[in-house]
Amino acid sequence: MTLSTDRKIILITGASSGIGEATARLLAARGHHVVLGARRTDRLKALVQDIQATGGSAECHTLDVTEAEDVRAFTNAAYNVHDRIDVMINNAGVMPLSKLEALKVDEWNRMIDVNVRGLLHGIAAALPLMQTQRHGQFVNVASIGAHTVSPAAAVYCATKYAAWAISEGLRQEVGGDIRVTTISPGVTKSELADSISDPMGREEMRTYRQVSIPASAVAEAIAYAIGQPSEVDVSEIIVRPTASAA
Repeated sequence: MTLSTDRKIILITGASSGIGEATARLLAARGHHVVLGARRTDRLKALVQDIQATGGSAECHTLDVTEAEDVRAFTNAAYNVHDRIDVMINNAGVMPLSKLEALKVDEWNRMIDVNVRGLLHGIAAALPLMQTQRHGQFVNVASIGAHTVSPAAAVYCATKYAAWAISEGLRQEVGGDIRVTTISPGVTKSELADSISDPMGREEMRTYRQVSIPASAVAEAIAYAIGQPSEVDVSEIIVRPTASAA
């Protein structure tokens, strides 16, 4: 099957590091224009400069996905300049793992705000625009945690199962004009683990991450789903280390 090489306008949240950054670099290298959003504007600007220095096309905006109006402004800015949004990659996420008995309520709420509400804000902002233009694609980054639960990850897995469920519901609702893809990465090298404040959670993640894949592997999966012809909807991809038991 021949993959599409059409230049697309692609929005990416959580683009300042990890999967978001790797995806931005790969898609720009393949000729797409990437619109990058994250809170760390300095890193976004450096990424845009890197992409442009190698002949790619990119722009960036400060973005906090927990603020619905912020996400709406992010999508509207891209739409007003480019007259379309071809792909919305809802990638922003946090993972401060801890056992429930640690009672890290603020961290639970942060995961819900970013991983679930942030995703919903992305859908709420981009869906009306895609419906108006009668085409588009959502790529929502969930996790292997949407399919299996592990100690210290109950709340994180719950948020990623929610991401999976929301994506599947959206896919069924939007019909033939809009594609919806869920990407569920296994253990991936990224900065997500840096947010773990609980000592036990950090230790478990250190052990868990002894076998991992680079963020670029997940970026390749996202690029594959985006590159399919418009009549082909890659509904879900699970990508994880070959040696992973989970």
